[in-house]
Amino acid sequence: MPTPSLQKTSLGHIRVLDLTRVLAGPWCAQNLADLGAEVIKVERPGSGDDTRSWGPPYLRDAEGNNTTEAAYYLAANRGKQAITVDIATAEGQQIIRELAAKSDVVLENYKVGQLKKYGLDYDSLKLIKPDLVYCSITGFGQDGPYARRAGYDFIVQGMGGFMSLTGERDDLPGGGPQKAGVAIADLMTGMYSTIAVMAALTHRDRTGEGQYIDMALLDVQVAMLANMNMNYLSSGNAPKRWGNAHPNIVPYQTFATSDGHIIVAAGNDGQYKKFVQIGGLPELADDPRFNTNPKRVEHRDVLVPILANMVRLKSKQEWIDLLEKAGVPCGPINRLDEVFADPQVVARGMKIKVPHPAAGSVDLLASPMKLSVTPAITPGAPPLLGQHTQAVLGELLGYGPAQIEELKGKNII
Repeated sequence: MPTPSLQKTSLGHIRVLDLTRVLAGPWCAQNLADLGAEVIKVERPGSGDDTRSWGPPYLRDAEGNNTTEAAYYLAANRGKQAITVDIATAEGQQIIRELAAKSDVVLENYKVGQLKKYGLDYDSLKLIKPDLVYCSITGFGQDGPYARRAGYDFIVQGMGGFMSLTGERDDLPGGGPQKAGVAIADLMTGMYSTIAVMAALTHRDRTGEGQYIDMALLDVQVAMLANMNMNYLSSGNAPKRWGNAHPNIVPYQTFATSDGHIIVAAGNDGQYKKFVQIGGLPELADDPRFNTNPKRVEHRDVLVPILANMVRLKSKQEWIDLLEKAGVPCGPINRLDEVFADPQVVARGMKIKVPHPAAGSVDLLASPMKLSVTPAITPGAPPLLGQHTQAVLGELLGYGPAQIEELKGKNII
């Protein structure tokens, strides 16, 4: 099993036993793998992580045929080793205990109490590995009235207030609550979990003491509302949806151009004046209804339709070129094909190609974490189901070929 160089990675000395599936837990494990940790992903024999079948689309081979690897699975599992173990069996539970004894971190996202019946909960594993860092990720945490509920990102976005802030104004066409375009509660829980694991490892390295981490999607969703939380806590008034507009600044929103959409963020009166001059309506700069931001906010329902008609007269790129030259903050709303063709994204190396055992190669995302001394590694491809089972059991745990074959014959691995 290749182990990253300790000298060139931040976490080359760390082994992570990843018992998670779907997105929040795998996202955390992938971050740790990007930083050089050895991550061993444990999946169910035969089926594996649920997301392996969450397609189409699927990864295609050199001939254009679909493989069995769904794009969803590929998004959260780069740089890991994959083994299959049936943890519902006594033999499978013993394998997990042996792996935990040789690991620094255990990640899991089973229902509350489910691993305790297998003897794989924190209290059980810390007896064999006292300095273990053990992170549980659930929808609602280990206690409280909702602890045993299943947690789904979409539901948590609603329960945690995010959708009350996201979407078009109720009084406009299409108004109403809207979820994010990606599973933001899952992803942010993966990010917060990464930070918590790193903090616990730092404490362990200082003191030799392991600890338990209790992460909940709902906690994270509530916490990440940032200034909107404080707007409510400071005023007692619940913020409302503003779509792509800003409650306090006009114009600070999206506009349709002749061939796409742009964002214009005129943060002061001077920028607004340049915007309307470029658009051929300089008289709007001196109009007493619009010449200051408070007045523009007051009269937004009159001004914004005028600006929208003005913006439609030029293309997206024309507007970007003119506004950037004038120093008016702006940006395009790009489709993903445009994102990956953007010269800045290209220059930052955000798309990488790595070898893949089933497809020949696969395009992946690079880690955005750019460290000068211990950079994120170039990852291996997301592993095939059970790809490393024999290597991990043989090289790490010392199982012989006959023992491995016996476990295979019993469908334990």
